[in-house]
Amino acid sequence: MEKNLTTGSVFKNVVLFSLPYLLSYFLQTLYGMADLFIIGQFEGVASTTAVSIGSQVMHMITVMIVGLSMGTTVSVGQAVGAGDRKQAAHNIGNTVILFLVVSIALTAILLSLVHPIVVAMSTPTDAVSGTITYLTICFIGIPFITSYNIISSIFRGLGDSKSPMCFIATACAANIALDYLFMGVLHLGPAGAALGTTLSQAISVVVSLTVILKRRSIVLKKSDFKPCRAVMGKILGIGIPIAFQDGLIQVAFIIITIIANQRGLNDAAAVGIVEKVISFLFLVPSSTVSALGAQNIGAGKPERAIQTLRYAVMLAAGFGVLASIAIQFTAEGIVSLFTDPSTADGAAVVRFGGQYLRGYIFDCIFAGIHFSFSGFFCACRKSGLSFLHNILAIVLMRVPGVYVTSKLFPATLLPMGLATAAGSLLSVVICLIAFGVIRRKSTLVLVEE
Repeated sequence: MEKNLTTGSVFKNVVLFSLPYLLSYFLQTLYGMADLFIIGQFEGVASTTAVSIGSQVMHMITVMIVGLSMGTTVSVGQAVGAGDRKQAAHNIGNTVILFLVVSIALTAILLSLVHPIVVAMSTPTDAVSGTITYLTICFIGIPFITSYNIISSIFRGLGDSKSPMCFIATACAANIALDYLFMGVLHLGPAGAALGTTLSQAISVVVSLTVILKRRSIVLKKSDFKPCRAVMGKILGIGIPIAFQDGLIQVAFIIITIIANQRGLNDAAAVGIVEKVISFLFLVPSSTVSALGAQNIGAGKPERAIQTLRYAVMLAAGFGVLASIAIQFTAEGIVSLFTDPSTADGAAVVRFGGQYLRGYIFDCIFAGIHFSFSGFFCACRKSGLSFLHNILAIVLMRVPGVYVTSKLFPATLLPMGLATAAGSLLSVVICLIAFGVIRRKSTLVLVEE
C-alpha cells in the first residue's frame, strides 16, 4: 500500500499517481451525473431540479470534507517521505478520532437545517418537497461520505491512489444499479436518488475497511488513537484553509444557482445539469500535487515538488483546452442526455444549458491550473494562499460577474458562464504572482515537524 514517490522520474510519478486519482474523481462526480441522467428518464423537470439543487448542496459538503482531509494526506505524506512510520501511524490514528467527531456533529447540524437550506437556495416551488426529501436522506449518510474520503486521503498520503479508485468504482457501479431500482422500478423519485447515493457510499466504506484489514503496511497501535493536540493541530492547520477555500467556491456556485433559480424552473434545471457536466470534465490534480509534493518536501527535495507542479499544470491546461474546443460542438447534445428535449420545458432546458455550458467550459482550463497551485501551496503548508486567491476571485469576479450578466442578458445564459470562468482566470493570475514571490524569497524549504 505504501509507496515512496521521492525518487525516479517526476513526470512518471505524476502520471502514475494522478491517473487513478483522476479516474476516482470522475467516478465520484458520476454519482450526481447518474442521478440526474436516470431521474431525467423517469421523472419531469421538477424532480430533475430537486436532485440538481440537492446534489449541489451535497457536493459542497463533500468537497469541504475532502479539503479538510487534505491535512491528513499532507501530514501522512511528509512522514512517509521522511521515513518516519511511527509518526505516520500516529497521524492516521488521530485522523480517525478527529473525523469521527466531525461527521457526527455535521450530521446533527445539517439535519436541523434542511428546511432553511431549501429556502435559502430559492428552490422553485414545484421542486421544494423533492429537495427536502433528497437532502434529508443524504444528510443521514454524512458519516459514510466522511469515512470514505478520510480513508482515501490516508491511502493517498501513503502514495497509493489506486485503492481509492477501486473503492469509488465499486460504489459508482452500486449507485447506478440502485438508482435504476429505486427510480426506474420503484418510482421513488428524488428519494430514490438519495437512497442510491447513500447506500452506495456505505458499500464503498465496507469495501475500503476490508482492504485495510487485509493489508498491514502501517500497523496502528492503541496509543496512535490517543488524541494529540500537536498532530490534530497540524492536520487542521493544513485542512481548514483548504476546506474553507473549497466551501467558498461551492458557496459561490450555490449563489449562481440561486440567481438561476430566480429566473425560473427551466433556467434552474439547465444550470444544475451543466454544473454536474462541468464537475465531471474538470481535470483537478490538486491532490496529486499535494501528495507528491508533501513526500518530496518531507524528504528534503523541494525542486521535485516544483517539477510536480509544473507537470500537473501542463496536463490540466492541455486537457482543459481540448475539452473547451469539443464542447463548442456538442453542448446541446450533452445537456439533452439529462432531460426530454421533445417537451417544451425540456427543449428550453437544452437551449439554456447549451448556452451556459459553452461559456462555462473555459473554466476547465483555468480551474485545473489554480487547483494545481493550491495543491502545491498545501504541500508547502501555505494553504492560506489557496484560501486567499479563491476568496478574492469569488468576491471580485465570479459572483458579481454572474449577477451583473444575469441582469443584463435575461434571454441567454452564455454571459453567466463566461463570468464564472473569468473568476478562475483571476485566481490563476494571483497564484502566479504568489508562486513568483515564494521562489524569489527562497522560502520553499523542508517543513519542520
